[in-house]
Amino acid sequence: MSSIKDAFVDKKAFIAYLMAGDPSLDATAGFMLAAQEAGADLLEVGIPFSDPIAEGEVIQAASIRALEAGARLDGIFDMVFSTKEKMHIPVVFMTYLNPVFVYGYERFLARCAEIGVCGLIIPDLPFEEQLEVKTVADGFGVEIVTLIAPTSSERISRIAQHAEGFIYLVSSMGVTGMRSEISTDVAAIYRNIRRYTDIPVAVGFGIAQPEQAKEYSKIADGVIVGSAIVDIIAKQGANAIQAVYDYIREMQQSIR
Repeated sequence: MSSIKDAFVDKKAFIAYLMAGDPSLDATAGFMLAAQEAGADLLEVGIPFSDPIAEGEVIQAASIRALEAGARLDGIFDMVFSTKEKMHIPVVFMTYLNPVFVYGYERFLARCAEIGVCGLIIPDLPFEEQLEVKTVADGFGVEIVTLIAPTSSERISRIAQHAEGFIYLVSSMGVTGMRSEISTDVAAIYRNIRRYTDIPVAVGFGIAQPEQAKEYSKIADGVIVGSAIVDIIAKQGANAIQAVYDYIREMQQSIR
């Protein structure tokens, strides 16, 4: 199983997000392999949820499509496992706490370890309450990725000192989505994080254009792109493999 740190060795990391089950689990497996072939260094696989409070319209709609198409946890686990021998980059799940809690922490994390998922991003799990998940995750070698937002200034030292995998630096207040302009002083937040840890920091929320990816890769250790990829799939469905490949390739090359 690849580790998260492998994505950041001797390079800026390009991190791609896909919604599992949109438009089908078979299609998602194909998109995962296309993303890897295009040069993604780490892959976030979103678990569809009925109340994705951190997501904007594009990913909300993808979550609804996936659920309506029948995507459920056991099927998602099986789909990711089917790619395990072909995937050579780290894979993490982006999920909300409810699906993990209902499935059962021990059972969920055991499946993650079995299928090769090396990390979890849980936007609605506060740092102060991570221990109940992290204690179980540690036993299976799965890292809990922590988010730092523009409003986290007074908590950055505590979050950074206990972070693992990478720090997900949220570029903008609000929800995920493509933005033409990001006004947050990301560089200042990054410098503050660096006072407390040398763990990799990747910037997400709003990055959609090669110029944005290039700009933020100069500031941080990686960039995360989700809504723009999901939007391509929304428009082209299962036929989007080439378009997803081309987009990720262009974005990845912009940060090299």
